[in-house]
Amino acid sequence: MSLETQSYSDVRLYIDGEWREGQDGRQIDVINPATGEVIGRVAHAATSDLDAALAAAERGFQTWRATSAFERYKIMRKAAELLRERADGIARLMTQEQGKPLAEARGETLAAADTIDWLAEEGRRTYGRIVPARAAGVEQRIVRQPVGPVAAFTPWNFPINQVVRKLSSALATGCSIIVKAPEETPASPAELIRAFADAGVPAGVIGLVYGVPSEISSYLIPHPTIRKVTFTGSTPVGKQLAAMAGEHMKLATMELGGHAPALVFDDADVEQAARLLVGSKFRNAGQVCVSPTRFLIQRGVFETFLERFVALAREIKVGNGLDPDVTMGPLANERRRPALEALIDDARSQGATVQLGGKGSDGPGYFFEPTVLTGLTPQMRAMNEEPFGPLALLVPFDDLEEALAEANRLPFGLAAYAFTASSKTAQALSDRLEAGMLTINHLGIALPELPFGGIKDSGYGSEGGSEALEAYLTTKLVTHMG
Repeated sequence: MSLETQSYSDVRLYIDGEWREGQDGRQIDVINPATGEVIGRVAHAATSDLDAALAAAERGFQTWRATSAFERYKIMRKAAELLRERADGIARLMTQEQGKPLAEARGETLAAADTIDWLAEEGRRTYGRIVPARAAGVEQRIVRQPVGPVAAFTPWNFPINQVVRKLSSALATGCSIIVKAPEETPASPAELIRAFADAGVPAGVIGLVYGVPSEISSYLIPHPTIRKVTFTGSTPVGKQLAAMAGEHMKLATMELGGHAPALVFDDADVEQAARLLVGSKFRNAGQVCVSPTRFLIQRGVFETFLERFVALAREIKVGNGLDPDVTMGPLANERRRPALEALIDDARSQGATVQLGGKGSDGPGYFFEPTVLTGLTPQMRAMNEEPFGPLALLVPFDDLEEALAEANRLPFGLAAYAFTASSKTAQALSDRLEAGMLTINHLGIALPELPFGGIKDSGYGSEGGSEALEAYLTTKLVTHMG
């Protein structure tokens, strides 16, 4: 069997415990980004399908909120085990529809199972508390309750990872959820939800729909059934959805774009920094919201770091992710290549130097070379706009103050990376670098037990750790005398 002939079935909606086509029969083509060929189709939800999903979510919420936290935990843990058992098959589907290498797709699937386990455990610990009363005979209880049905909107870069955080948080707290998963990569999130369904989640608790994102969001978010909105995607779209949620007084979690700085100081282990940062930069072809993008390198080690970074990036093998020798797959869709080329052309026109790569392939598929630029200035578009691709921007700096000024210059504040042997420098970065997540001398973010989220234009709320459950719970005071 060739790489291109692996079976890929059409994907359907999941509404009220049933897999079904859209009621008006519309479908959307799914394209393999490594070949540019249509490999399947996904059902397009009509308004009537959304109405059915909303009605089911309301019924499902009443059932699920009445299910004990321990029973919810057991069902979620079973879903995690099913996901692990099916990881190889799911990974092949993900690679075909998204492009990432098979090892990355399998890793994403297994990591999702760990996320389910963690949040299932945390759901058993959504404690309230007793507050001592001022008067005799009075009891004051603080109760945590599920907020209600959730609308979740997820992107194509991590088709399972971005769904599982929202889905698991909702289920762990007793909420129902409607997931609007990405049309470009529909099969792998569908298999995630199939694992939950097969584990015994009751009908109506989980809904899965596909269609035109703006149409679905503008229908679901204002609907009175929906009480919570969660979105992962670009900052402009996130602002629009947050405004819509705010207009209707809906709780919202927004995990938005970034332009992560990676600071390497003179006293750092340059070899370690280069190896870790190359791996992080070109993972998933750079289509990662926390991908390091602005590499701020202290001048004393700039040339050494540049040489090692380029040499390591040159070793990356680009190709079809189903090929076991490939270490970077294609861009996930054809829109990304012209967007990257525009940023690179703008930088070149203003004096930037392309140290490696700089262009896409002419053949089938949406491949793009690992690219490294130097000679950059803050006015260039690439230094201000999230590239969301395999583009690394290397900039020298002289001292800590200059590095912090550039790191904090943009309105984004998602992730940041630093390498230094100085505890004083590490403390200064911890105190002053504006990011929701900072990892120093290693890559230590995106674990299930750690909070995951940004500040500033990178959003608000967390999708990891015990903090992940907060946005799916409401707080009620119950005070009683007698």
